[in-house]
Amino acid sequence: MVNVTKTYLPDKERYKKYIDEIYANGWVTNNGALVQRLEKRLAEYLGVKNIVLVSNGTVALEIAYRTLGLKGFVVTTPFSFVATTSSLVTNDLLPIFADIDEKSFNLDPKSIENAITKNTSAILPVHVFGNSCEVERIASIAKKHELKVIYDAAHAFGVKYKGQSVLNYGDISTLSFHATKLFHTIEGGALIINDDALVQKARYLINFGIKNEEEIPELGTNAKMNEFEAAMGLCILDDMQLIEEKRKAIYERYARELKGLVVFQERNSEATYNYSYFPAVFQSEEQLKRVQKALNAEDVFPRRYFYPSLDTLNYIEPKQYMPKSRDISTRIFCLPIYPELADEIQTKIIGIIKKAL
Repeated sequence: MVNVTKTYLPDKERYKKYIDEIYANGWVTNNGALVQRLEKRLAEYLGVKNIVLVSNGTVALEIAYRTLGLKGFVVTTPFSFVATTSSLVTNDLLPIFADIDEKSFNLDPKSIENAITKNTSAILPVHVFGNSCEVERIASIAKKHELKVIYDAAHAFGVKYKGQSVLNYGDISTLSFHATKLFHTIEGGALIINDDALVQKARYLINFGIKNEEEIPELGTNAKMNEFEAAMGLCILDDMQLIEEKRKAIYERYARELKGLVVFQERNSEATYNYSYFPAVFQSEEQLKRVQKALNAEDVFPRRYFYPSLDTLNYIEPKQYMPKSRDISTRIFCLPIYPELADEIQTKIIGIIKKAL
């Protein structure tokens, strides 16, 4: 069976050395030595000032909302994984959707401005499939309307915009380190925060709101990363160059072989790309389903990222209609891409698609 992705597992003996450290010091959670080491190494690798590691990417978003004290409406995208929207709803924030650009799949800045009201407190864009948003235009809109900006950067690990980390834009950027991601810690996530005061608040929030043995200044939760997850992250960080090189080769072969048959995402010319996904857009949903059926028959399972469009969720009120997102969501899926994908398997996938089309 060939799935859309496969969890990258580093050398077992190298991972075991970190586990031996955990056993030697008996410290398995609560900001342990490996978590601290991973935070330092990630900050250097990504080129960011402050990084706060947490238990998953969804809770990273929730901590970001609470760190910034958001209330009321948040303008966001309907074309994303459901957690971008559901995390707002579960924190008593109302998602107000703005439509996407049908070429980049990111939020259209014009749509953002049209969606802002007096009740809006923030903008929540997504760097979809690791494709950098128009961060400067979004910053200008946010400044004009005095809004906070949180970037869901779950797909944007290692991406740079005009030479610096795209994670440095906005008030906070959040990452997911789920096992399916380019870089992972089994489960996990992170917040990138430039403001040192907000970093300290976030650290309280992820540890039940506790400051020290005598003070609990915030209403917090338990969102800490543990040492075993940090050990996995440290191992995988050592292999990132190899991971990216293999993904790039697979991506570029798909692009060569499928050119003219499907539509590709238009990437931001000012930004780098991390090759974390290979999205393909078909002429119609009927065509997509025909290709999907042909692939499934050969035990190949692409993923309909992102379907359905989040403005169709039954728990979102008021009802909203985003035509571009709905259109793209019915015609797109992501093809298998991961470092261990063999050449012969990719050849098979490409052949099935060409025959089905």
